[in-house]
Amino acid sequence: MTSDPNNSAQQPQDDIDLQANANADVENDEFAEEFAAADQDAELAAELAKAQITIKDYWDQIVRLNAEMENYRKRAQRDVENAHKYAVKSFVESLLPVADSMDMGLSAASAENANLDSIKEGIGMTLNLFQQTLEKNGVKPVDAQDQPFDPEQHQAISMQPSNDVEPNTVLTVMQKGYLLNDRLVRPAMVVVSSAKTS
Repeated sequence: MTSDPNNSAQQPQDDIDLQANANADVENDEFAEEFAAADQDAELAAELAKAQITIKDYWDQIVRLNAEMENYRKRAQRDVENAHKYAVKSFVESLLPVADSMDMGLSAASAENANLDSIKEGIGMTLNLFQQTLEKNGVKPVDAQDQPFDPEQHQAISMQPSNDVEPNTVLTVMQKGYLLNDRLVRPAMVVVSSAKTS
């Protein structure tokens, strides 16, 4: 078999072209990988920048919320202090007419033409005004007279035998008790009945 000199010359050229194509493919693959890596780096950088902006926004919100909470805390503390300081202001204002009435009663009692009946009437009016003021502010007397003894609202100062009422019944109220919005402020001082011994 005779070999074709053109064919044998063609063979090394084909090998060179194949090698060149293979090298070009490798270079293209490397370039594609570098391009993909650069593209991925750009995406990561964009995501990082976006995340940093989001973090900065959240941080600003946290700082603002902390400032608002601190302002709210200070305002609430100031409100509580004012409430403690001025809680009785309306009660004091409602007592002032009672004090005025007592002043007028003293002036009337010192007058030359003062008599016992007008003084008693003035004291009764002042007491009535005072009781209305207490009730308006949630203070009510404890109803104890002729009631069964209640250790939650009454304080017995003595026992007295009696056939007229059941044992443990309040016979006499020595000092009134008072409730403030249904909470005991002072118990009524009372004399309580006991069973009469034969």
